[in-house]
Amino acid sequence: MTDKARLVIFASGEGTNLQAILDACAAGTLDAEVVALVADKKCNAIKRAEAAGVPIIFQMWGPYKVAGKLRETYDRDLAVRVMLYEPDLVVLAGWMRLLTMGFLEHYGGMVINLHPALPGTFPGMDAIAGAFAASQNGEITQTGVMVHFVPDEGVDDGPVILSEAVPILRDDTLETLAARVHETEYRVFVKAIQSLIETEIEN
Repeated sequence: MTDKARLVIFASGEGTNLQAILDACAAGTLDAEVVALVADKKCNAIKRAEAAGVPIIFQMWGPYKVAGKLRETYDRDLAVRVMLYEPDLVVLAGWMRLLTMGFLEHYGGMVINLHPALPGTFPGMDAIAGAFAASQNGEITQTGVMVHFVPDEGVDDGPVILSEAVPILRDDTLETLAARVHETEYRVFVKAIQSLIETEIEN
């Protein structure tokens, strides 16, 4: 990587993790620049990117589905569009669509994802709610967040880059737990990305 790693961020929702990355880049705590945002639907992440002057790659799944095209076709087309921005890392920050090998085969070792659970627990959507329900049943006393590589089409099970536990307090509600998990996400995500940048520079 160069001194400023080139990040292409994928997001489908609010974009708070995108904002944490943008803020860290602006503050100099992350030696990177966000060179593009990929969005698959209208979402607040687009507004955050536009406010920061970040180019948008907007590619909806709907037209592909209507035309009877495969997800792999969508992903191959998306891979071509992303290549134009020459990313060092592809960062899934609340991207709500599983990427197929139609995309991943072009970016081996470059795609990372944030998931709001500890490794091996609560894969897929609603991980925080799943952890909270398990705590209410007396099964667990902590959850967490992890950043991991995405080498294939597995769900939240790639090699872990960084993880951190978040305790579930006795008086937690789902909302208070979610707030603490998200605050941990912002910090751990930036730390994980920076560690990858530093490792690459050292090598």
